[in-house]
Amino acid sequence: MDLSGVPLEELRRRVLGAASDRETLRLVEALRRDRRRGARELALAHDRRVRARRAEASRVAALFSRRRALFARGARLVAGIDEVGMGPLAGPVVAAAVVLPERVDLPGLNDSKKVARKARERLAAAIRQQALAIGIGEVDAAEIDRTNIFRAGLEAMRRAALSLRMRPDHVMVDARTIPNLGIAQTALAGGDAIDGSIAAASIVAKVHRDGLMREMEARHPGYGFARHKGYGTAEHLERLRALGPSPIHRRSFAPVTAWVRG
Repeated sequence: MDLSGVPLEELRRRVLGAASDRETLRLVEALRRDRRRGARELALAHDRRVRARRAEASRVAALFSRRRALFARGARLVAGIDEVGMGPLAGPVVAAAVVLPERVDLPGLNDSKKVARKARERLAAAIRQQALAIGIGEVDAAEIDRTNIFRAGLEAMRRAALSLRMRPDHVMVDARTIPNLGIAQTALAGGDAIDGSIAAASIVAKVHRDGLMREMEARHPGYGFARHKGYGTAEHLERLRALGPSPIHRRSFAPVTAWVRG
């Protein structure tokens, strides 16, 4: 294949838009033989992209090593469970339970706290598309105040697991053991960073809760919930002082208690 008369920009477009791996390989091999430095650099850039994709695929595959061990011992469905929203002054604690198929295509999968917002939303959509089942559990501010935040987080995770449309054989949980679940479980410290199923749950839970807090901004304007998601930022504390607590504030949390008006 002689590409010497084809402009470099057109070659770049062809490589990125090739219809098949075979076509890509033919193009790249021709670029390697091209006398133009720019053409050869296109081939090198392609090689770097391939290496990066393979490295990312290996990293994501390693996140599922514990699940593969469970499969080897006879498990068929494994769920990852994680919660978000333990620290905010307002809004619910939200948990997600995610059952993924044996084969997944989720480049970039990681602990939700390590993923930028746009990438997190893209991943959440991909997880929802590929998942065999997803369950969501919520505990609102009033219930948090009646119990405590630690129990609320556990209850949100229990509700998420029980809302799955298929019962898993085993659940992987970030750091804690869920009471009254009736399903075998493994607690992993820092699980959202070391286990793919938990990482997927953390992303789904985070994106779901962020969406709820944007809705809360419309219902309770003036607090900035869409921006800070209920966390105790300087803006949030200033608005809390000015407006007093809203119906979704956690009155058992000290910064809110100080501004409860009798």
